[in-house]
Formats: sequence, structure tokens, C-alpha cells
Amino acid sequence: MTLRRDTRTVRVGAVPVGGGAPVSVQTMLDDDPHDGAALAAHLRSCAAAGADIVRLTVPDLAAAKVLGEVVKSSPVPVVADIHFDFRCALAAIEAGAHALRVNPGNIGGREQVQAVARAAKARGIPIRIGVNGGSLEKGETLVSSALKHVKLLEDEGFREIVVSVKASDVATTLAAYRELAERTDLPLHLGLTEAGTFLHGTVHSAVALGILLSEGIGDTVRVSLTDAPEREVAVGLELLRALGLRAPGPSVTSCPTCGRTKCDVKGVAEAIERELAKLAEGRHGVKFPRVAVMGCVVNGPGEAKGADVALCGGDGVFLLYEDGMPKGKVSAGEAVHAVTAAVTRRIQG
Repeated sequence: MTLRRDTRTVRVGAVPVGGGAPVSVQTMLDDDPHDGAALAAHLRSCAAAGADIVRLTVPDLAAAKVLGEVVKSSPVPVVADIHFDFRCALAAIEAGAHALRVNPGNIGGREQVQAVARAAKARGIPIRIGVNGGSLEKGETLVSSALKHVKLLEDEGFREIVVSVKASDVATTLAAYRELAERTDLPLHLGLTEAGTFLHGTVHSAVALGILLSEGIGDTVRVSLTDAPEREVAVGLELLRALGLRAPGPSVTSCPTCGRTKCDVKGVAEAIERELAKLAEGRHGVKFPRVAVMGCVVNGPGEAKGADVALCGGDGVFLLYEDGMPKGKVSAGEAVHAVTAAVTRRIQG
């Protein structure tokens, strides 16, 4: 793995961003910003799924008041997302937001941006400058816009800054973040904007973010999907695990199946994934054993011996392996429970 880029450290609540801290995973809630009960419940769900930081939109002063109530019970830091009205940023700061996300190009002029910087500095909270491809002024690039607004904040003596330069395509996103990484030591928030529905958004985000992270670029990530925030978190965590940036979580290696398969590999593997996801709730950072579900004798025994817990399929039955050793046959109906029980024993000690 390439060494991480050296950056300043910015603290979003209790979560450090940059400066060699673990890459954090973010998401954004899609609930009515005026429904405090729904926001609080959904925020807890995202935290249970593994989110390190959660963002809420604050479109008006009433929503800022609701955010203040949500922050009080939140298990993770809360970022207020601000557009168009700098007064919402000031209200969110007063309400107790742990950080702000602003697009300085649409919240007013220089004086309004500086007023927000002064208020955030007084409260000791960071600001993420979020520049998107769809909100650039004429003649600007993602990077030039971001650095212009960084200067506005730094002119006020404000240095607790995170930056994102998101486009909706991979090539533009890669070029922008690489250039920004060369021109500043600020921590970077990675993501594609408007990445798409689950399949499209996951693939494109994994390519862009995976390349940048493998180059040592990026300090916090959001995988933006037209899907549930919990699924954004799941993809983000799996991406970091694939790159060795997070402890391995629950995952199942399974074969693609073929005409030799005589058992329900897909159904069993998916059921095991669901059970392991339940086990993982509240166990962030716990290293899960490697699990494999294989369908036949070609690669099955070899893969089973390489996993901590594995199933190797036969004619309607599976052979259960632990630590590479066969433990006996289990029926398809018993297979999920057998694997889940073995994994539970291991993570509990």
C-alpha cells in the first residue's frame, strides 16, 4: 500500500480526519430535515451500520433547531450541510453541529463566508469546502474554485478546513483530487457526486476512490448512492477493507457456480451474509474470520482449507470446514446456522 499523503489533522467531533488518522466513512440522511424523531432514529441506524460521521441538510432556520435536538442524542459527529443561506450555517453552529459542509459559491459573498468562518472558529468546529462540478462559476475549475474559497477562510485565520472536489465521472474526479493533493496539505473528503443507483454508483465510486486511496490520497469518504444511507456505509467500509485500510469485517467468498453445482450456493451465501451483518452491529473494528461457500469439488476443498470457516457443496448437502479441517456434513437447512455459530464462537473469544 502506498504511504498516505501527509496532511493537517482536523477533528470532526471525536473523529480525526487527516494527519494519518484512519480513513473515516460518511453518509448523509435523506429524511425530512424537520422530523427530529426520524432523523435521530435513522442516524442511530447509520452509526450501527458503521458510519463514523453523518451529515444532515439544513435548508432553513427551523431545520437548524431540529438539528440541535438530534445532535444531543447522536452517537457519532453530525455535519450540517448548508446551501444558499449563510444564516443557516450560523444557526447550525449555534445548535451544536460538529462541522459544516458549505459550498461557498452559493451561500453569499465574501462577507457572508467570512462571517461563517468567524463563528466556526469561535466554536472550534471545522468547515468542509464542498465544490461540485455543477456549481462552478464561469472559467473556474474544481480545484481553482476550492482553493479560492480556502483562501477566503484562511484570510480570517481559519485553518480547520477539509476540501472535496466532486464530479460525476471518474476521470474528472481523479484529475481534480490529484491536482488538489499536490497543491495543499488540507485533508481531502473523497467522493463522486450524483454517482447513481446502487450498481452504477458502487462500481464508479469504487474505481475512483479505490485508485485515489491506493495512491495515498484521501482522508474521509462518502459513497454517494441513490439508495439507503446504510448501503452507502456498507460500500464505503468494504472499499476500505479491500484496500487494507480497515480491519476485515464480515464477508463471504463464494463461487459463481456452474453446471457441476448441486446445492444452493447463492441462497446460502446470501443468508450467511445477512446473519454476519447482524453480528457485526456494534462490533466495529473487530476482525471477522474468513468465510467461504463453495459449490463443488473443483475449487471447493482448496478454498475451504484456506478459509477459517467454510462450506463445500455436494449433492444437496455441504461439508463444513473449520481451520481447513473437515468437521462433518450439514444439510442445506443447517448450513447457515452452522457457519454463524462457528463465527460467533470465534469473535466472542
